[in-house]
Amino acid sequence: MNVPSSDVAFTPAVKTVQTRRGSRGAYAAMEAKGGFRTAIDARLREALAMANSAYLVTASADGQPYAQHRGGPRGFMRVVDDHTIGFADYSGNRQYISTGNLSENPQAFLFLMDYAHRRRVKIWGRARVIEGDAALNATLMPAGSKAAAEAAILFEIVAWDLNCPQHIPQKFDAEDVAAALGERDARIAALEAKVERLRGNPT
Repeated sequence: MNVPSSDVAFTPAVKTVQTRRGSRGAYAAMEAKGGFRTAIDARLREALAMANSAYLVTASADGQPYAQHRGGPRGFMRVVDDHTIGFADYSGNRQYISTGNLSENPQAFLFLMDYAHRRRVKIWGRARVIEGDAALNATLMPAGSKAAAEAAILFEIVAWDLNCPQHIPQKFDAEDVAAALGERDARIAALEAKVERLRGNPT
């Protein structure tokens, strides 16, 4: 019996709630087609290339969850192959909660939120920390980054899903707003100079 990939999220308890609240039929139809996506396609590649912020969720052996923010320049999360995402593990506050959790429980989850385009990506999988591999660290470090990589994290995808934009507020990164305002100001300056030239008062 083929198990749909969405079963990583839709456990029997979840399906019971879906049945009670009336959404089971729609998700059963999705499951009949195989469930969530399992390989990295063009849409996920685009989302990863645009991401400058993500949350890595792990859990201890006894199930205590922990979510840690991961950030960097756009594209800091790299596609290693069709089923694997890699990113550098930067030096931080040295609590090593995610690292400790993954040493005893490889089950992990990545959550990417793109506020500007109002989309979210949920990725289930298994992650492992690779220490002492300078070559791997170098391939995962963003160009020009001044951060220090203590290790690398490889995330093997089990399933992923791209959610609808419902209830996501639209927000923009400060650097994107600054760039847009800079373009506007340059356009205004060019138009003002043109007006002055037409008036016979070149600046």
